[in-house]
This record gives sequence, C-alpha cells and structure tokens, in this order.
Amino acid sequence: MKATTPRKKPRSAAGSKPRYRTIWISDVHLGTPDCKAEHLVEFLKRNDCETLYLVGDIIDGWRLRSTWFWPQEHTNVVRKILTKAKRGTQVLYVTGNHDEFLRKFVGYELEIGNIRLVNEHVHETADGRRLLVLHGDLFDVITRYHRWIALAGDALYNGTMRFNQWFNRGRALFGMRYWSLSAFAKQHVKTAVNVISTFETSLAHECQRRELDGVVCGHIHHAEARDIDGVTYYNCGDWVESCTALAEDFDGKIHVVRWVELDHLNRTAPAVVPTPKLRDAA
Repeated sequence: MKATTPRKKPRSAAGSKPRYRTIWISDVHLGTPDCKAEHLVEFLKRNDCETLYLVGDIIDGWRLRSTWFWPQEHTNVVRKILTKAKRGTQVLYVTGNHDEFLRKFVGYELEIGNIRLVNEHVHETADGRRLLVLHGDLFDVITRYHRWIALAGDALYNGTMRFNQWFNRGRALFGMRYWSLSAFAKQHVKTAVNVISTFETSLAHECQRRELDGVVCGHIHHAEARDIDGVTYYNCGDWVESCTALAEDFDGKIHVVRWVELDHLNRTAPAVVPTPKLRDAA
C-alpha cells in the first residue's frame, strides 16, 4: 500500500455545513412510498463532499414497472444530486439490482457532467486504503440465482413496511418508541442471519482475492462498519427505514452517519443525531 499524506479538512466559517471528502448513500428506492426522500434532501442540503457515491437501488425500477409512484419529494432528491454535480461534486452512480436497467448503459462509459455510471469502483481513501465500492447484490445467492425468491422477498418486505407503518402509529399513541420488524428479523431470525453472514463473508473474500483493503456496499439495508477476516466491511444502510450514510473525513476515517433516530421517522422534520466516531480499521 503506498503511503499518502492525508489532506487537512478545509477550514469553514462557523455555522457552515460540514464538508467531507466522500459520502456514500445507497438503497434510496425512489419510486416507492417507503422512501424517506424528505430526510435525504435535508441530509444532502446540510452536508457537502468532494465525491458522492450512489451505491445502488437509488431508483426502484422493480416497483415502478408495476406501479407508478413519483411524488415531488422524489424529484427534489434528483434535483439536489444534480445541483451538487453542477457545483463540482463528483457523483458516481453504482448500479444495483433494483436499478439494474441502468447496467446495460455502463458499457458505453456514460458520463454526464460530473456524474458517472459504473457497476463498481475502487475508491482510495485519504490514508491510502483501497476499497471496493459496489451494491453487493451479485454476492447475494438468492438475488443472483433465485430471482423469483428475490421478487417474492421484495413483496414480503414491502408488506412488512406497510405493517410497520400502522403498527408504529399505534405504538406512538402510547408514547412508545419506533420498532422495526424487518430489522428484528435480520438480527434474530436464523435463516436471515445466515444469509446476511454469507453475503458479508463473500464480499470480504472477494476483497482478499483482489488484494483490496475493504468494501463499501449496500443491498441489505443495515449500516455497519467492522472487520471481517482482516477486511474492513462498510455498509451504507438505507433511506427507507434507517436513514444512514457513510462519510469519509479528510484524514481517511470513515463513519456511519445516522441522520435520524428510528422514532423520528414518522415526523415531518429530520432530527440530526450526532454519531460517535467508529473505530477506524485500517
């Protein structure tokens, strides 16, 4: 690994918005009722970066093929990203399985202004680490080899989100915190835990094979930063339920940013939540 000298974070006036070297977001699912577009617009408005990665499933082509849903809030997300690109932010759109219709254009090396379309990319951090950036669906055995199961699972997930919405409205009436059935299943249902574990381990092994230091992905809607067999695994999370992103400082440290707490998701105004820095596994 070549040695690099981390650049200092540019000074900014008091009260100005935070500026990062890199921001990663994934699994926005524009075109679905569950997309928290208003929170994402607020996040993009209040945070600047040199490079913005859109790590797949930004647009939900699966859902839009069956039911058209596109309110003004979703257009606002697109406009905010285009504005950032116009003002100098390099934007890389990494294709995912829900926006796989874009993959046929990658071979044309499509690049419009500061927006580039790719299937994957190797990102070099300020401290010299090389990270594979991809959505991750090709390392999900269900999505890759059993498409009908993936489609059924997607329908089940959407139904779960509908149930969650009504269930948590009832909990709110009794002053109870937001509770996520999908998050509970991912962490406690043995089959789901095994599938996620296999997914994460497969990505780590791919990085080892390519002699890379880590991976940044999305797909499973669970933000995380941890070490797997000597490989640094980062997941962006999602903007359907958790409203999370990854941000790289100008010294190369990468942190999970939790934009809102779960119990604020049904409120109108995003609540900015300070997040402690994660251990940087170089």
